[in-house]
Parts: sequence; C-alpha cells; structure tokens
Amino acid sequence: MTDQMSLSPKAWSALLLLALIWGGSFLSIRVALDEIGPLTVVAHRTLWAMLVLWAVVWAMRLPVPQDPATWGAFLVMGLLNNAIPFGLMAWGQLYVETGLTSILNAATAVFGVIAAAVFFADERLSVRKVVGVGLGFLGVATAIGLDNMRDFDVRSLAQLAILAGTVSYALAGVWGRKTLAGLSPQVAAAGMLTGSTIVTLPLALIFEGPMQFDLALATLTAIGYYAVVATAGAYLLYYYVLARAGSGNLLLVTLLIAPVAILLGALFRDETLNPNAYLGFVILAAGLIILDGRILRRRRKVAA
Repeated sequence: MTDQMSLSPKAWSALLLLALIWGGSFLSIRVALDEIGPLTVVAHRTLWAMLVLWAVVWAMRLPVPQDPATWGAFLVMGLLNNAIPFGLMAWGQLYVETGLTSILNAATAVFGVIAAAVFFADERLSVRKVVGVGLGFLGVATAIGLDNMRDFDVRSLAQLAILAGTVSYALAGVWGRKTLAGLSPQVAAAGMLTGSTIVTLPLALIFEGPMQFDLALATLTAIGYYAVVATAGAYLLYYYVLARAGSGNLLLVTLLIAPVAILLGALFRDETLNPNAYLGFVILAAGLIILDGRILRRRRKVAA
C-alpha cells in the first residue's frame, strides 16, 4: 500500500476549481457581514444550499437514506464541516484581518494530514508529506506577508475561534470518509447541510432574530454566491475529491484558497500584489508537487 491516496489529474482539476470557488467566498462573506450578523450569515449559507442540493437529489431521482444511523452521521458531519467552522470563522472575521485569517485557515491542511494519518492506513504520515505541507503553509504565509504572523495572539478569542474551525474541518474530512463514503455526493452534501441547518437556523433566530430580506443588493448577491455557488456547488466537488483522493489530500485546498483570494482582489478590486505573493506561489507549488509525489517518483525511475 502506498503512503497516500494519489491525486489523479481529474482530482487535481476538481481541487483547483474548489479553491477558486472558495477563494471568492471570503470576500462574499465579508460583504454580507457588513449588514447581517455572523449566525445569520451561516444560516443563509446552510439553508439555501440545503434546498438547492435536495432539488438536485430529487431531479436525479437518487435514493435517500432511511436509516437513523446515516441521518445521525449527517448531523455530525453538518456540525463538523458547516455549523462549527462556518460560525467560528464568520465571527472571527469580524475582528481578525483578512491576511491572518487566511494564514490560520491554511492550517486546516496541516491538521487534516495529521488527522488522516491517525485514522487511515493509506494516508499515514511520511517525511515527504510533512515537508510538502510545511512548504505549502510557508508559501501561503509568504504570499500574504510573513509580518502578519507577528499579529497572532493566543489570547485572542477570535484567532482561537478560527483555529478551532480549522480543526473541525480536519475532523470532518475523516468523519466523511468513514461514514458517508458509500453515498452519492449529492445525497451526502444535502444530508450534511440538513444536519447543519437544524443547528444554525434556530441559533440565528434566537440570537439575531428572524431573517430579513430587505437587504442591499450587494448583500443579497453575496448571500447567493456563498450559499449556492460556494456551498451547494462546492460541496458536490468536495465529496468528489474526498472519494478519489482522501481526506488529507482534500484539505490541501485550504493552501490554495488564500492565493486565489489575493488574485481575485487584484483582478476585481484593483488591489496591488506584493512581490512576496509571487514568491509565495512558487513555494506553494513546490509543496504541492512534493505532496503529489509523481514527479519525484518519475525522477527516481529515470535515475534507476
């Protein structure tokens, strides 16, 4: 057995597309937070994405699980992969600058590789994987600015909340592979979001009041993007990659999100890219190449 599930070209394409979609979600969530509270932001995200995905399930006439065990797994997955990290990170974004938030979010890949190594024999930790993830994280930090790392304060509840969200994401990758692997991506994503909506909608109603729809066009557009595109659509890709590449490889998407966000800011908001960003991209690419391992294996074959 190899030391990791390999990433096929199709899986890499899906991973890159997922990074592009989620890279834009930081901006859309920040726009929505200007007008509505963090719990309501999360409730919008899970509710509308859930309805879209159940419509997809119905249109495709996919079988819906009936056993309580699967629905219990949906609830846990919804908590780990949606309710907990979405809520913690949305609240954290109110107080933590974007650069540091992105760096902390990239720690998901580190926690994900460790969690996968603990639970799965085919994703065990190796020197190559440790080096690859380390380089990837360094690449993201360099692209955003290493000076942001000095702003980290372990006493900051907002920063700790973001880190706790990354741990939750990592555990969700393991839980999803263990309990939902036999389900179609559409049903797994719809069930997961049902579990999270059961939690997030009541919390938003209790602490922030009923949803309001007389919102600014920018807010409504942001909600539509992060709910329909960056959640409903993205989670179809999420389960596709999870089934074909493993939970550790799946969470490498967090290493790509921050660079994507930087590029989108430069293209659509006229933000200037720091030269360090390009150096960060090079380091990140090196880390991903090492993690993938195919080029290294080819070099060994040539040398042999």
